[in-house]
Amino acid sequence: MISQWSQTLEMQVLLAHITGRNRAWVLAHPEASLTPEQETAFLTAKNQFETGIPLPYLLGHWEFYGLDFWVTPDVLIPRPETELLIDLARTHLRPDSRLIEIGTGSGCLPITLATLLPKVEIVATDISAAALALARLNAEKHQVKDRITFLEADLFPTDLPLSTFDLILSNPPYIPTATLHGLTVFGREPGLALDGGPDGLTTIRRLLGQSQRWLAAGGVILVEVESGLGAAAHSMAKVQFPAAQVQILPDLAGLDRVLAIVT
Repeated sequence: MISQWSQTLEMQVLLAHITGRNRAWVLAHPEASLTPEQETAFLTAKNQFETGIPLPYLLGHWEFYGLDFWVTPDVLIPRPETELLIDLARTHLRPDSRLIEIGTGSGCLPITLATLLPKVEIVATDISAAALALARLNAEKHQVKDRITFLEADLFPTDLPLSTFDLILSNPPYIPTATLHGLTVFGREPGLALDGGPDGLTTIRRLLGQSQRWLAAGGVILVEVESGLGAAAHSMAKVQFPAAQVQILPDLAGLDRVLAIVT
């Protein structure tokens, strides 16, 4: 009976995944049994979870802003706090806006925005070819593959003709290296997407330094930051953009989450 394994939320989700049902069905049918194949698959996944493999990687997909995205160990698992970037981006984008996202990972940010704002022109970059391949699959899944230009690049694309964007968007690696090594995500999610260098600001510093060339007049930059680095990110942005309105905006938990630069 599946009741012997359905004591935690994670195991209920795994059981739903293995049986092809939803979690409500699992809870409503504690007497149900797994087929031998299902039991083998479930016990294998359960063991992998207990050894530290994150649940979304075992499922192969995860929800972000009400949409379902394929995820693999090549990309960061989408998180609810990053949905704030979507809400903020929507307030600054016009139908004819041009947007570039730096470090797209699974593609959850540009794909979500493409589904919500069908006329916005979108470019998304990532240094990881594997991440870009997955992002393209997610774009095809959500039927926006022709709306987004995915490019392999370390931050801004060198092979893109010089142009400007109304919005520069990024959820870059921002966890200080020493801090990251003490977190449970270390070694479980891609370090390339998490490690922000000694002070957590290495990538953000480079991003802001290069953004002036790519930002249109009156443009906006939105960057997710580590909750303890809001003040430092604010100070750095004021140096790079002294005439801009610079804010650190909180997430739903009240933690510093997004650096917003409005020029």
